[in-house]
Amino acid sequence: MADSTPLLFQHNSAESERTLPPLEKHHPSLDSTIERCIGDFGWAQFLQALLVSCSWIFDAQQTFISVFTDAHPTWHCTGQLSEYSCNNSVYDICYLPKNSWAWDWPAYTSIISEWNLECAASIITGLPASSFFMGCIV
Repeated sequence: MADSTPLLFQHNSAESERTLPPLEKHHPSLDSTIERCIGDFGWAQFLQALLVSCSWIFDAQQTFISVFTDAHPTWHCTGQLSEYSCNNSVYDICYLPKNSWAWDWPAYTSIISEWNLECAASIITGLPASSFFMGCIV
């Protein structure tokens, strides 16, 4: 039952010097593949990257504009009612009658004031900005 073959192969150093292991196949990297297909980075690629980056300026402007157009404008009491019903310590104009306060700026300066969304839910007041970003995704 005993097998006379050794479990581990004994390596002969004289034999290994004469026989070299086969070379492994070289796999090109992603960088070398891109350079082979497209070429080195030159002025044409720089100009293309610059033009693509300039197109983001317009998208950034629209994003920045929504910060101002969707803002909650400031308001003040008009004094048509008693001082007790409307004073500057009241922080929510939804509890006040419409004729007891007015916007500090013209109504067209914000979507909130122009469309009378001052007492609307936050999902409604955030709808214009959300619609813009959905359009960016599409």
